Amino acid sequence: MEIGVSSFVETWPDVKTGEVISHAQRLREVVEEIVLADQVGLDVYGVGEHHRKDYAASSPAVVLAAAASQTKWIRLTSAVTVLSSADPVRVFQDFATLDAISNGRAEIMAGRGSFIESFPLFGYDLSHYDELFEEKLELLLKIRESEKVTWSGGHRPAIQNLGVYPRPVQNPLPVWIGSGGNSESVVRAGLLGLPLVLAIIGGSPLQFAPLVKLYKEAAAHAGHDVSKLPIGSHSHGFIAEDTEMAADKFFPSTQASMNVLGRERGWGYYDRASFDAARSFEGALYVGDPETVAQKIIHLRKHVGITRFMLHVPVGTMPHDEVMRAIELLGTEVAPRVRKEIDRWEAAGEPEE
Repeated sequence: MEIGVSSFVETWPDVKTGEVISHAQRLREVVEEIVLADQVGLDVYGVGEHHRKDYAASSPAVVLAAAASQTKWIRLTSAVTVLSSADPVRVFQDFATLDAISNGRAEIMAGRGSFIESFPLFGYDLSHYDELFEEKLELLLKIRESEKVTWSGGHRPAIQNLGVYPRPVQNPLPVWIGSGGNSESVVRAGLLGLPLVLAIIGGSPLQFAPLVKLYKEAAAHAGHDVSKLPIGSHSHGFIAEDTEMAADKFFPSTQASMNVLGRERGWGYYDRASFDAARSFEGALYVGDPETVAQKIIHLRKHVGITRFMLHVPVGTMPHDEVMRAIELLGTEVAPRVRKEIDRWEAAGEPEE
């Protein structure tokens, strides 16, 4: 069971002061967070790609490279790379470079992206949303397979027997598929034999169990060894010494950002009752003291089959020291509890449900 952190490197206004942190300061902070995550024994850190004012990381590979030389063990991934509006050649080159700097710790998490600002920015038509992703994923995997590439498609100039460099330390460079729960994307990942990450940010996490089953069935149908395919989740959450303290600290920024996005996307108003329901044991928020969060992660592993859990923290803008403390508790208190319980299952031969 791998446990880590993901961040969108938000720069929302502070809910108490209204102050907006600079992109530069927030980027420096997130590098510190990655370094701490490595020091406390977490397995992976993911940085999401966005192209709007209230997020600072338009280039996850650069942010991760800044942390690569200051870390030793932690895996470094995008969360996600918006592949539909990117050039797969450049994506591969950026993450192969990161792989070299980190000595084999880079990963790409490819997705369509739930934010669409990158499409007009890079000159793509949203009406081609699905076919862009399919075509570019095909090219990215072809580059991964072979140093010299011959390829043609409908949305990018053809490549005729050209080399793509540098080549990564890892062979193959890990490529995961990020999905919000679309069955077609889950099946595609399974058929291709690619690891899957599910964004579990609402409802009951147990609702994703059928998608995991569908993914495994597709992978098995295509002849892939399902036991070797990791399945990850990305879920909002926060950890403090006391559960109510964690909830009170995490709610204000979460509410502010969720309601901004809600107005953009037509969601209902996000209030404290919605938040408290989501942090219940069956809900999708992983908020509480270390024991509470550990038990929820164990429940997710046992009933959904998740083998990599990524805690998305913060949501919105929170004090840097509070985020650092949450990361420290995740690594020193939560992760050992989860790993100990999973080791116990495996030693006892207990089945997962």
